[in-house]
Amino acid sequence: MGRIQTFKKRPTLKMAATMVGGDESKGPLGHLFDLSGKDTRFGMPTWEQAESEMVRMACETFMAKGKIRPDEVDLVFAGDLINQCTVSTFGFAESKIPYFGLYSACSTAAEGLILGGVAIEAEHACKVITAASSHFCTAERQYRFPIEYGSQRTPTAQHTVTGAGCFLLDNSPGQIYLNQYLVGSIVDYGATDVNNMGGSMAPAVVDTLVRFFMESTLTPDDFDLIITGDLGSEGHSISREMLETHGIVMKNNYLDCGILIYDIEKQDMHAGGSGCGCSAVVMGSYVFDQLQQGKMKDVLFIGTGSLQSPITVMQKQSIPGIAHLLRITRSE
Repeated sequence: MGRIQTFKKRPTLKMAATMVGGDESKGPLGHLFDLSGKDTRFGMPTWEQAESEMVRMACETFMAKGKIRPDEVDLVFAGDLINQCTVSTFGFAESKIPYFGLYSACSTAAEGLILGGVAIEAEHACKVITAASSHFCTAERQYRFPIEYGSQRTPTAQHTVTGAGCFLLDNSPGQIYLNQYLVGSIVDYGATDVNNMGGSMAPAVVDTLVRFFMESTLTPDDFDLIITGDLGSEGHSISREMLETHGIVMKNNYLDCGILIYDIEKQDMHAGGSGCGCSAVVMGSYVFDQLQQGKMKDVLFIGTGSLQSPITVMQKQSIPGIAHLLRITRSE
């Protein structure tokens, strides 16, 4: 059973940059994103190339923001939802930075930050970029139906976010740092409804949070924010109910990236947002901004992943979930 690990060297979360599509820019957090596109192609001939371009542009913005050259960065940890992580591969190909491709579904942003922090903690890197992206059209094509088909969505379905988020971790002292992490275990309750990913991920969140609170002896009240990414409204509600059976009552500081990114009613987004890019852009905009301003000082980020593939779904296998926890703290 995994245990809470503490970063003794306190890897600093130096910077973040985000790029989103049109729907995301029209949501409640639209004014916080660095870049947004007017359409889904970003000037590219295919949606997959468009997602790679989004990753490249977010990274380019990020490098310009911090006046960082690619040769100053030791490692990249990046991932997306597309087979063989080709989106991230092409997005970072020109940078020539040593690269690790990741896949952990919608928990990829959290996994990348944890692994980047571990690399710095082990003194194997001084500067690390982590990134995660998703695109509504590429995900629909791979996991569901062609866009042209116009399939109806169930109320529990989530809308894959078109977005890319990049982060810079550094070994130099800074105010915002990675404090602790807890690696999630694969949790499988036998869920098979691919249109209710929140339901398949909720038990994994509960497993991780119960383990964290039991081992740390902390409570939800000890944090400014406990944010999942991304259960959506359905999974968020289920996780609350399940946590209560363990005696853990979540308050108003318990939020979800998939709920925050859209105005679910006005934008008709059913159960909210999903995809690797969802938590990446919410963490890289709203949460990072709150930490920078000192409005939040202790945040628990639980990256959630629904670990199915088109093949396992067609073979009617269950949908396992995973939830990686990262504690991010701002020092006085």
